[in-house]
Amino acid sequence: MIMRPHQLELLSPARDADIGIEAVNHGADAVYIGGPGFGARAHAANPVSAIERLVRHAHRYHARVFVTLNTILRDDELEPARRLVHQLYDIGVDALIVQDMGLLELDLPPIQLHASTQCDIRTPEKARFLQDVGFSQVVLARELTLEQIAAVDAALGPRDAPGRAVLEFFVHGALCVAYSGQCYISHAHTGRSANRGDCSQACRLPYQVLDAQGRILAHDKHVLSMKDNNQSANLRALIDAGVRSFKIEGRYKDMGYVKNITAHYRRLLDAILDERPDLAPSSSGRCTYTFTPDPEQNFNRDFTDYFVNGRQIDIGAFDSPKNPGRPIGWVVRTAADHLELETHDPSTELANGDGLCYLDLQNNLVGLQTNRVERLGPGTDGGVRWRVFPKDPMATLKDLRPGTTVNRNRSMAWVRLLERPSAQRRIPLWVQLRAQGDALQLTLTDADGCTGTATVAGPFEVARDARANEAKLVEGLSRLGDTVFEPVSVDVALPQPWFLPASRVNALRREAVAALMTGREAARPRPMRAPAVEPPVPYSEDVLTYLANVYNHKARDFYARHGVRVIEAAYESHETLGEASLMITKHCVRYSLSLCPKQAKGVTGVQGTIRAEPLVLVHGDERLTLRFDCKPCEMHVVGRIKRHVVRAAERQASEAPLQFYRTRPHERTERT
Repeated sequence: MIMRPHQLELLSPARDADIGIEAVNHGADAVYIGGPGFGARAHAANPVSAIERLVRHAHRYHARVFVTLNTILRDDELEPARRLVHQLYDIGVDALIVQDMGLLELDLPPIQLHASTQCDIRTPEKARFLQDVGFSQVVLARELTLEQIAAVDAALGPRDAPGRAVLEFFVHGALCVAYSGQCYISHAHTGRSANRGDCSQACRLPYQVLDAQGRILAHDKHVLSMKDNNQSANLRALIDAGVRSFKIEGRYKDMGYVKNITAHYRRLLDAILDERPDLAPSSSGRCTYTFTPDPEQNFNRDFTDYFVNGRQIDIGAFDSPKNPGRPIGWVVRTAADHLELETHDPSTELANGDGLCYLDLQNNLVGLQTNRVERLGPGTDGGVRWRVFPKDPMATLKDLRPGTTVNRNRSMAWVRLLERPSAQRRIPLWVQLRAQGDALQLTLTDADGCTGTATVAGPFEVARDARANEAKLVEGLSRLGDTVFEPVSVDVALPQPWFLPASRVNALRREAVAALMTGREAARPRPMRAPAVEPPVPYSEDVLTYLANVYNHKARDFYARHGVRVIEAAYESHETLGEASLMITKHCVRYSLSLCPKQAKGVTGVQGTIRAEPLVLVHGDERLTLRFDCKPCEMHVVGRIKRHVVRAAERQASEAPLQFYRTRPHERTERT
């Protein structure tokens, strides 16, 4: 199904095909999944045969499958990537999510292209350029406000115009602190490139923050670690701003997460669709669940809506990058091999294997997995008292004492609930049985207007009990349990109460369903690649630095064809060896520590005394400089590539020569 301006798309992640199938079953209009390579998640690759299985399942509901091919590519990887794209097109994949513009210079099949969030789409000009070169969907930067999203929407032209790109926006999941595609810390420190799908997550580490005089402003705080994204309360506003595809992050997440979060947003979007007759879903069927979706039950670092409603002070998960869970009670007493706790709510049930946690006296999160729990009876404050035997020795649980608040961050009851079948997705169906001369014709019409028919020839015997005969026909024609359909009505209108044995009713129904599925597939237009504007539109800049991530000569040719005169090589080419911005982010450590000059404006005795001087981050022997660009309100994390990273790349190149874009002859580093 091709996205139209009035359609909304819920886009879910899939680590593998089985998770993708469950995402569809739980209400996803589209699923994105990594292929066997080049997918920006090094440990979430899938063979083409598995993706084909997901495609077949998704297309039954007119849901779509997107494959991520969103790493930057070396020259020697372009041909394998091109061959992979043809394979994906042949199995029916609906679109590719890409970052590397070099792919647009290859001989690709007419598969639809989506611009990855790694393309760093923050401005109306960037979004319009990508639309004009042939992208049908663009994933906006997560840092945008509603007003900025609306400005991008306006720049793309009328929503119903041919070739108009769809706006996609992340609504849930982990947040990268950097603008996507603008983070090089991992490569600089370890040689593992985020733009190549192998981020080492330096943003989740604890740091000391020092001012220009060397004074400690924060000690062992995860000042680059963000809370998790949750736009549940902003969906209507995002729709009004122009977003039509609502993306859930999580290609490393497990099946329980994908089931739960997909069902959560499916319910929210369905409620909006029920209110707004001007909007429609982009796939077929309605879902029922055996559970009540609850985002709090999955791993999260607490939630934020980030910058959608403007800059907020409390967006960081500075104390811990782990899951703090939800408070359930407090410690009553401790013993040598167990603790006793009382829950706040008498309905709270503990189970063997539950994950509990608490904060020690240094405000560090300490995990506590239960090995065995015993219900002791009513507590003293209206809750229930429990005896908990931890998996680890009590002596290892630092600062656990009476009065300590206990959270639960993993419920085994919830885990087991989602390990079982937990959703059904059915397409409404209208069933009619009519006489056609001496034959009977069964017509099935689904909610999308697709039909399937089957006939059975007479002559037929006349049933002695007309009412009972009709009831049996209705019952037999309603048996659609192993299909994607659910009967809304079954209308039997025969001139006489003709009798049809159950075997012939079943055969007639199966033949009609098969015809309907064939009709549904024929009615599902394949998304095709949008044509690029000719002559080629100029890019908004004529000089590109390493921040453009140009790693192959085809990408260089693409930008040159669009008017760029100077094109630097990607950071991974190791031509930027000196001090450089290793991360550009809308998050500001000064603002989060209440040290921003704008926060002091108008405050008597403070205004003018706080300046946006650089700060220093220290983790072990790593030192990074924070510089603040106050006009766009951005922070740069500045550092140098490590010599061992460059030397390792040189050794690899000497063993197996690699081909990638350089602007000057390669210079070997000193062996010091």
